[in-house]
Amino acid sequence: MKILLIGATGTLGTAVHRELAVRGHDVITVGRTAGDLRCDITDPSRVAELYRRSGRVDAVVSAAGDVPYRPVADMTAEDYQAAFTGKVAAQIELVRQGLPHVAERGSFTLITGILAREPIPTGTAASMANGALEAFVRAAAIEIAPQRINAVSPNVFTESLTDYAGHFPGMGSVDLAQVAQAYVRSVEGGQTGRIYALQEG
Repeated sequence: MKILLIGATGTLGTAVHRELAVRGHDVITVGRTAGDLRCDITDPSRVAELYRRSGRVDAVVSAAGDVPYRPVADMTAEDYQAAFTGKVAAQIELVRQGLPHVAERGSFTLITGILAREPIPTGTAASMANGALEAFVRAAAIEIAPQRINAVSPNVFTESLTDYAGHFPGMGSVDLAQVAQAYVRSVEGGQTGRIYALQEG
């Protein structure tokens, strides 16, 4: 398959790229500052240009999305807007604009996260963004068939515990290899409207 991978040079994107490439897929890597193509997906005009440059693809895979982490009392309206723009609107735009560029039975795979179902202090923006995306995936799935759409919703990565364990006390972790397999399941499988929740570890 010809796959457009957004956020390909990040921690998750690198793992997903490696797994998809090993399985023989033709992966076009996309990042803000590195990759085969460069794109800031928070800018709809850049997303349109991305699709013009990539041509028709079989799948769009996203491993990108930024949100701020601060106590509610310290958050501003701009912080919540930034979370929505950076993770929700950007990925929705990949789907909205991608529909005519993805194969008839192609797929979209978005990234959400455990905070949609297991909130933590300082994580309201992430919980909001992840929950909104998961609702979008379920709703979009009933409209875009036979194209498919799913989301991968992992716990904190085992490989990132050194930096983030203090924010996720007692919540365990999930290996990047397991998260990458969820992407494979979404891309190569037949399911749609699914949220692949990865929590064990």
